[in-house]
This record gives sequence, C-alpha cells and structure tokens, in this order.
Amino acid sequence: MIRINELSLPLDHSADELRAAIVQRLNISDAELLNFTVFKRSYDARKKNSIILFIYIIDLEVREEAAILARLADDHNVRPAPDTHYYPVGQAPADLTERPLVVGFGPCGLFAALLLAQMGFKPIVLERGKDVRSRTKDTWALWRKKVLTPESNVQFGEGGAGLFSDGKLYSQIKDPKFYARKVMHEFVRAGAPDEIMYVSKPHIGTFRLTGVVAAMREEIIALGGEVRFESKVTDLLIDDGQLEGVVLASGETLRSRHVVLALGHSSRDTFRMLHRQGVFIEAKPFAVGFRIEHPQGLIDKARLGKYAGHPELGAADYKLVHHAKNGRAVYSFCMCPGGTVVAATSEPGRVVTNGMSQYSRNERNANAGIVVGINPEQDFPGGPLAGVEFQERLESRAYELGGSDYCAPAQLVGDFIRGKPSSEFGEVEPSYKPGVRLGDLAPSLPEYAIEAIREALPAFGKQIRGFDRDDAVLTGIETRTSSPVRITRDHDSLQSLNLKGLYPAGEGAGYAGGILSAGVDGIKVAEAVAKSLLSEPSH
Repeated sequence: MIRINELSLPLDHSADELRAAIVQRLNISDAELLNFTVFKRSYDARKKNSIILFIYIIDLEVREEAAILARLADDHNVRPAPDTHYYPVGQAPADLTERPLVVGFGPCGLFAALLLAQMGFKPIVLERGKDVRSRTKDTWALWRKKVLTPESNVQFGEGGAGLFSDGKLYSQIKDPKFYARKVMHEFVRAGAPDEIMYVSKPHIGTFRLTGVVAAMREEIIALGGEVRFESKVTDLLIDDGQLEGVVLASGETLRSRHVVLALGHSSRDTFRMLHRQGVFIEAKPFAVGFRIEHPQGLIDKARLGKYAGHPELGAADYKLVHHAKNGRAVYSFCMCPGGTVVAATSEPGRVVTNGMSQYSRNERNANAGIVVGINPEQDFPGGPLAGVEFQERLESRAYELGGSDYCAPAQLVGDFIRGKPSSEFGEVEPSYKPGVRLGDLAPSLPEYAIEAIREALPAFGKQIRGFDRDDAVLTGIETRTSSPVRITRDHDSLQSLNLKGLYPAGEGAGYAGGILSAGVDGIKVAEAVAKSLLSEPSH
C-alpha cells in the first residue's frame, strides 16, 4: 500500500476527479491504480475569504508499487502506508474459569468489554444506570418535567456521558498503534456512518449513537459476555493488596481478580468508596465556566466567509484560547455546532450544563463551554477529593441562582462583561431545558474565573466577529469538563498503584477526555487484562 499526503481538490469535485488527481500525482496510467481509500479528509478555513479546498490523505494499491516508491523517493508526501489493522494480543483458552469484570458502560467500558469479548474472555459488565432506551426517557424527564433520576441521566447509564453530547470522535492523543481506527471501525460495524472513518472531525450525533451503542452491547452478549444494568458497585473485596471481587448495592458479591474500573467523571460516591478503601487517588486539574450560545449562522459566516452554508462543509465549529492577565487560561470546550445546551446534573439540588448536537447539526444555535483552567495546589487544596467538593459547592450555588427547580442561571454576554444583571433576551434564544433564569452570573464562580472570562470574551470577539455580541447568552454552569481525580495506575501493567487486579481506565480515572480517547483507553486496558489472565500459571 502507498499513502499520499496533502492531495488538494476543490470542494465540489467529483469522485472521478479524485481518482484522476491520484493518477496525476503518481504519474501513472489509470489502469495501474488498482484501488484506493480515503484515510482522512479535512479542509483549511483559517483564511475565510480565500479558496477552501479539501485536503486528502489517500491509501492505495498500484501495480509495480516498489518501482513507483523508488521513482518518487524525494516526494515526502508519497510513502508506504502504515499498517492500521488491529491485531488482538491473544485468545482466551477454553478452560478459563475466571471472568473479568468491567465496571461502567460508557465508551471506555464499552470498548474494554467488547475487546475482551472478542478475545473470548466473556466479561461481566456492571453498569449503575439503565439501558440506553430507558435512560433516554429518564433524561428527557429532567429536561421536560424537571424530574431527576439520580442513577439514570446525562451522566449515568449505557453509553456514558458521551452519549448525550455530539458523538464527537476526534482527539489529540498519541496513537502509534492506531487504536482509534479500531474504535471507528467498530462504530461503523454497529451502524455509524462510514464517513467517520475519514472526515477530520467525525461525529455520530446523540440519537444515532444510541442505536450504535445498543448494537455493540448485543455483540458483547453474543460473544458470551454479560451486561447487567442497575448494578452499582458499592464496595471492593480486598485480600492483602489483591482485589478479589466487588459488592453490589443489592448485596450480591461477584468474584474476580481482574476488574476494569471504567467510571465516568461524575461517579463521586464511587470515588469516595475507593478513597475509603485506601485505593491510591490524587486530585487533578480540570476547568469550570459557562456555556455560550450564538446563532449558528454567525459562526458559519465568521469561520467560512463566502463558503458559509456550503453543504460539503456543514455547520462550522471553532476552538479558542486566551491567556488572561491574572494568569488563567480561558478556552472553548466541547463545541457543539447547530446544537443545544442540556441539563447534565446527576445529583439532586445541583445544576450542571453540557452541550449536545444531533448528526444533522441543524439547530439554530451554536454552543460551547467557555471555561477556566483550575488546579489543586492553587484553587482547591486539601485531600484527593477536594476537587469533587469544589464542584459540588459550585453546582449547589448554581441551583439556587437558577431558582432551585433545575432551571439554570443565565446572563447576556454584554451585561456579563459590564457587570450588570440581565433582565430580558435579545435575538439569541437560549436552548437549555428545562429553562433559564436571567440575572447575574458573577456569584456562580470564583472571582478569578469571572475576571478571566470577562477579559477573554472581547478577545475572542477579535478572532470571531460577533462572538462578544451583547445578546449572546451565557448559561451556568459547566463544571464537569473532566474528572477532578486521577485513580493512578502503573505505567506498564495499567493496574492501580497499590491494589493489584484493579485497572483504572477512561475519563473518570483521569486517563481520557471524550469518546475517542476513552474508547482507546478501554482497548489498552482490555489488552492488559488479557495478558495478565493469559500469563497466570494455570494457563
């Protein structure tokens, strides 16, 4: 296989033109090109009024491959294609009696369980929340009726927190073994659109992702695995530094010396249980802030210029960062083009926001978190759970500011910058359900965060014209950008530093951020579990 990098074509090119461009780039006849696949397609819109081109990475097969590579040896954009196939680390023996446990069924737990099942280890999945269909009903009950189900919501249940977001599948992690391709491949096999394999910022969308996750669950079961919903782990069985199993809220005990702990970043009660049991945990940095909403058309025009609305480009996104005078970094987080701001609390008496988009990304507003980085030493000193307590205080205050009924506090951008409470909306209508209450957001976050965001918004307005428009809406608060703890693990075995047999993984353990990186981490941990099981004396 040969790989071509940096192959550029106009936005409206045909499939025949792509093939012709490949042939021309290699200086071969059409008959010599046997087949090709698009590995990646992106575009560069940094200069919004210049011509926007698609930029391709192509993998292809040709006749006389060695001769072509030798002839083009000086062309750094034509090279042998890397092997991106996935190769399992082993296969479970038929007489294996121990079954690994996977705690949590978000993206990390999903892929850990799927890989273990594909290798024949027949995992048992323990998910505190409900199946995806039941969970969706419970989530809508909060949005429409202000009824919260603490174990079934945006944070807890099949698919994890990523299910109610944008189904975003891009990450900046280093991935030398191409595990991300395995994640994408499995999503496509389960019903995701083929294009996620090659577009530069792939997404599935919330409601399409629900069907994909359910199909993957059925594969795990068909391969001998087991998925138990409403099965909350409340304690660990430990013997002399070795994990021997877990205890469920029902009182049932499950024995296993290999437990993947794929918690979400909101599993605060489980964090406390682990700390009580002496499992090594440390506080880690995260970020807090607000959701901001603009008309999607404003973002499209600012980012794409004359190409705004082009069907091949879709709704535009953005990524912004500002280093404030007080030393704080303010940045956009989890940008959702053509989406909505959603209620994301998992606990009574608290308000949390998040963003969500469907596959079509055709809602009227764009939204993103505008958040400020915070760290344990400076902002929440104390024990390993000090960040959890910090989040809880902010979320309780937001609940009060929103009227104590799960409505969220909100303020117009112009009023926020001027330090003036808001009393009525302009053109931008907030999308947050069950609703917002206008007022003053300053009391909802620490003073240093308010100061940094007030400085950042006009700076962002210089990068995206209209970003700091007076009637753009800020909705509070965004606190669960990432886990406030790290359940630290050994670099080689991927087991807890002080509890053998416990494999902390994914976002809740502090080793991922988003669907793709969580899925990749699930694969890594599944491999570590498989190697350990295969290396035990009886096998």
